[in-house]
Amino acid sequence: MHAPTPRQAPRRHAPARAALFTVLGLLAAACGASGDEGQTKGPAAESQEVHLQPVASAGPDPFTTSSATGESAPVQPPLPNATGRGIRTVNAATPGLYGGTQRLGSCDVEAQVQSLTEDDAKARAFAQAAQVEQEGIPEFLRGLTPVVLRADTRVTNHGFAGGGPTAFQSVLQAGTAVLVDGHGMPRVRCACGNPLLAPRAAKGAPVLKGDAWAGYQPAQVVVIEPTVQVINNLVIVNMADNTWLERKTGDDGAQDRAPQVPPPFDPAAGIPAGPATPPGTTPADPCPTPDSNSLARTAPPTPPGTSSLVGS
Repeated sequence: MHAPTPRQAPRRHAPARAALFTVLGLLAAACGASGDEGQTKGPAAESQEVHLQPVASAGPDPFTTSSATGESAPVQPPLPNATGRGIRTVNAATPGLYGGTQRLGSCDVEAQVQSLTEDDAKARAFAQAAQVEQEGIPEFLRGLTPVVLRADTRVTNHGFAGGGPTAFQSVLQAGTAVLVDGHGMPRVRCACGNPLLAPRAAKGAPVLKGDAWAGYQPAQVVVIEPTVQVINNLVIVNMADNTWLERKTGDDGAQDRAPQVPPPFDPAAGIPAGPATPPGTTPADPCPTPDSNSLARTAPPTPPGTSSLVGS
């Protein structure tokens, strides 16, 4: 029997301490942490602009050429929002939040690694925006999981311009190929190589930029919240036949299998309103109230923002 190739073997997670830093930073960003250190340039929290980004659009100032594979395509019309209260938050462990094709990753991770590491300026900017060490970019990318969004999703995106990262708010169309981390959060958009973080609220009424797609409705956009503990497996929808798949985190799909206990609902029914809790995970409080001194000691710097995203 041949030994598995590096792309088939499960990629290692970052150390637990680094994972904790990441999730605390994302929670702080989503819930309005303040601080000016480490900010990227461009319209992030300060801007009213929200860029609509269709699946095939690289968007402004892409970091790299596309590393998305052939499976990336709109999955379905926007999923209904049963709450009727505008943008809703969905826990990253919710089955069916993401989709994929069995044994086929949505992103060529090795191509992404090569594109970034062969350009020192882009690598440095990517590391700054993604809040990782520049020399750790290959390990970071190989520890992510390629999947496809099943709902229009709000994020903080980052382009590359003027030698550095430029932050902007965007909504990624359902069907967009992304790489998610061990807490289930989208961290890279495959169509452009851009690093992603949790979204910020626009100041005032959002001003939409870019091209809206057929069926786009602001009230059907989701915001993804990370799990507190690392997820060992993601339960996603097989887009080829609308069945359930279990994908190991940090794997490109080579080890995909049917879940031993399938979720108790039809994948075609969309994303459930409430989060599910797979074994070994705990749903995150989207806006916890941690001790401020403790958070300052552990979380990486994040630009200001608020958690109110309704209407964008």
